[in-house]
Amino acid sequence: MLESRWLRGAFFAVPGLLLAGIGVVHPARLDAATAAWWASLHVVLLLVFPLPAVAQWLLLTSAPRWLRWPGRLAAFGFAAFYGGLDAVAGIAAGTVVHAQHGATPVVGAVFAAGDRLGHLGSACFLAANVLIVAAVVVRAGWWRAAPGAVLLLTASVSFLDSHIFWPRGVVTMIAVAVGMCLSGALLSRASPPAAA
Repeated sequence: MLESRWLRGAFFAVPGLLLAGIGVVHPARLDAATAAWWASLHVVLLLVFPLPAVAQWLLLTSAPRWLRWPGRLAAFGFAAFYGGLDAVAGIAAGTVVHAQHGATPVVGAVFAAGDRLGHLGSACFLAANVLIVAAVVVRAGWWRAAPGAVLLLTASVSFLDSHIFWPRGVVTMIAVAVGMCLSGALLSRASPPAAA
């Protein structure tokens, strides 16, 4: 049972670890030299960024309905809006800079549109994780939930403006991975404690 709980927890860490790995190779800035890689990398990220939302959705499976459905709605919002950020500020901006051989005022407008989507997405990510932490507290009690909760919520606040850029964004994604791992292990317990 213990082994399967930790395997389940490790499953929930995978999206954050993948994003941390991609963050290591994500260009720090967009210019003519990085534009093609920037655009290509964000095509890959379109496939990876929904994975934390899938993890959030699954982590909420055993949550009470009053936590589960708002949390799942927030996870969906993260996947939709953050995917929009990647399409606009990633693929579109990289393509524009590559085609124009450098940044122009058009790129600023593209980034502004992408930033609005990213802020909505990261706020949804934080909201879903707040509800996951509440579900862990309901299931396992405050003291058992605390380590994963502190990591997951601190990382979610950091993610509001860190994206996955090295170094802060990479550390943020590692903290998300560990927080989801610990939360997933606690949520896989057979039944809630008698007194929490």
